[in-house]
Amino acid sequence: MLYFIADYLGFPGLLNLIRYQSFRTGAAVATSLFLGLLIGPRFIGWLRLRQGKGQPIRSDGPQSHLAKRGTPTMGGLMILTSMVASILLWMDLSSPYVWACTFVTLGFGAIGFLDDYDKVRKASTAGVSSRMRLIGEFVIAGIAAMLIVHQNGTHLYLPFYTGSVIDLGYFYVVFAAFTIVAFGNAVNLTDGLDGLATMPVIIASVAFMAIVYLVGRADFAHYLGIPHVPHAGDLAIFCGAIVGAGLAFLWFNAPPAAVFMGDTGSLALGGALGAISVVAHHEIVLGIIGGLFVVEAMSVIIQVFFYKRTGKRVFKMAPIHHHFEQLGWSEPTVVIRFWIIALVLALAGLSTLKLR
Repeated sequence: MLYFIADYLGFPGLLNLIRYQSFRTGAAVATSLFLGLLIGPRFIGWLRLRQGKGQPIRSDGPQSHLAKRGTPTMGGLMILTSMVASILLWMDLSSPYVWACTFVTLGFGAIGFLDDYDKVRKASTAGVSSRMRLIGEFVIAGIAAMLIVHQNGTHLYLPFYTGSVIDLGYFYVVFAAFTIVAFGNAVNLTDGLDGLATMPVIIASVAFMAIVYLVGRADFAHYLGIPHVPHAGDLAIFCGAIVGAGLAFLWFNAPPAAVFMGDTGSLALGGALGAISVVAHHEIVLGIIGGLFVVEAMSVIIQVFFYKRTGKRVFKMAPIHHHFEQLGWSEPTVVIRFWIIALVLALAGLSTLKLR
């Protein structure tokens, strides 16, 4: 909105700063952080009042988690409120990429909200059926993928390789939708400990802040041998909004958590990162930068597969962060060590920009 106003006025005086993506990215971080910290206490109080018993806790999980019973969930609403307000304030709203990524974020957030609401209403860990959730997610991701593909093509790019590998044609829409849905659910599965998913999402967002900026610049993209996507650089502001909103939420989600983001937040943030990676043609790199989320999701798939086939468990408990808790690691130990892993993987993913 401010970009439109400044552009209409011809970017006079200090408003000339709004012309620069770097300034608007920093402003988006500050805006969503400030709004998140401002509305956080009242938002948490409102959630506690409305939800009563709060987030249902798995009875078969680590016993230490029983102390979390009564903590309000759906904190993702707080993240989305501050994040979307910042996006609308600072981004160039003429870009279709803005609306595609926002559509995924809010659409996945709505699905997550319905799931959280159902769990709280029933006081059960079982919410909306997995089939219905996946159908809704694929519809939303498919629409966004078609909008993105219409703008930047259907070529597949791989890390460590200059230029596109293959033109997937219409199959790229399926691939893009799968990327968005898979990453949304991977983040959702990771969100099982206080602060565990929040900081890795922030780290991944900072990494993609750099990637979309470079992809959006023809000179940098040519120099690095990465795909150039005109107007993708504005998504750096989108990533900045995620970072600010995530930091504000982490303030209240740090152990012991005063609120959980719930599926409302985890699905929305994961889907947003998936959509951003599709715009930047860095879907495979997302698997490296967000490798922690991939491992968490794979641990669940492996556990279920082997248990159905053999009746035995590969891990003491899945997702894998619970496995380490069962081994005797304290919750803060698991969280901080996983943060370190997320940071290392993000640096590894960023290295692919030059190693081509």
